Amino acid sequence: MAERIAYFINQYPAISHAFIRREIHALERQGFEVLRIALKGWEGELVDPQDPQERANTRYVQRDGLLALARATFAVMLRSPGRFFTALWLALRMGWRAARPLPHHLAYLAEACQLLPWLQEHGASHVHAHFATNSAEIVMLAHALGGPRYSFTMHGPEEFDSTRALRLNEKIRRAAFVVAITSYTRSQLYRCSAFEDWPKIQVVRCGLQPEIFDATPDYPPATPRMVCIGRLVEQKGQLLLIEAAARLAARGVEFKLMILGGGPLHGDLEAQIRRLGLEGKVELTGSVSTDRLYEEIRLARGLVLPSFAEGLPMVIMEAMALRRPVISTYIAGIPELVRPGENGWLIPAGSIDDLVQAMEALLTTSTDVLRIMGEAAHERVRMLHSADIETQALARLIRQSGSRPQGARP
Repeated sequence: MAERIAYFINQYPAISHAFIRREIHALERQGFEVLRIALKGWEGELVDPQDPQERANTRYVQRDGLLALARATFAVMLRSPGRFFTALWLALRMGWRAARPLPHHLAYLAEACQLLPWLQEHGASHVHAHFATNSAEIVMLAHALGGPRYSFTMHGPEEFDSTRALRLNEKIRRAAFVVAITSYTRSQLYRCSAFEDWPKIQVVRCGLQPEIFDATPDYPPATPRMVCIGRLVEQKGQLLLIEAAARLAARGVEFKLMILGGGPLHGDLEAQIRRLGLEGKVELTGSVSTDRLYEEIRLARGLVLPSFAEGLPMVIMEAMALRRPVISTYIAGIPELVRPGENGWLIPAGSIDDLVQAMEALLTTSTDVLRIMGEAAHERVRMLHSADIETQALARLIRQSGSRPQGARP
């Protein structure tokens, strides 16, 4: 009989959460029956063709409004008053001098009350949350109310900035285990947790679907085309990237730069492109489907992502799997994957001079050398980021945690 577990995400499905879908599907291939639960995500346009089915398979905590949350809260309070007030006290402590005001944490308790009967109805022995923010707190409160053991995946970079305000030490202490997506992420969790809890913190890398590795090799083209993929936000460095593109243009270097993704900086980036006279050289596409994203990677000589803060971007893994070298920065988990001179270029974050130099190197390197770098990129990401292999490790953690009391060290 398949072991029943649940996944809990703040918003699902979402274009930036395709890796969660892949992880769920890989767990299902491992023999788990996975209930998907999210706070929101039942509305809005879906770009990826696989997401409508995921939406249909997901239950939404906030969908029925405040009245449903109030009913669920009173039902738990009447049925299990001792556990309810224990969880209430925990929510109050989590809200003291926290990243968000106290009413948010009381709302998390109500959402945990809504979550609880769905977990029990499914027969979930374990619930795994993605991100160490409100989703991890809600499954922790659900456990305090009598729900199953829990774990969560820490990504970054925002979580790195507020480990104390997020009360990560408490979430780690009560968890069955905690997943870090890179060794760097694990080190940040070590910083905010008790030494005796360190064995709970395990590296399980985000994985790519098997078919991306099995695709027919498609090598970098001769055309001077580059691609940047990511949300249009300050931390991704697109504003710096356009400044670097202007310097390349001033040198007379021929290129085309495609910037894929949506976000709050779209208008600022459009204005910057016009101001620098880069129309025709730099193009913003907005959010695109996975198929379009992969097609743009294949049309480019390489990926450029000059981020200031990261965990480890999925697009770096995807570009490398498609045999494209990568330009990125010496931050967070990126150097664990990108090796300068072997499968890409790494530069100091925020250095426009180094960025211009790396972009010019990508554009002028021979296609034969880019082909060798692309093969090296493909092999490294296959070794570290296969969804089926990484999910085997996650499956072992879930199964092993069932033989220990919640919160006990492995």
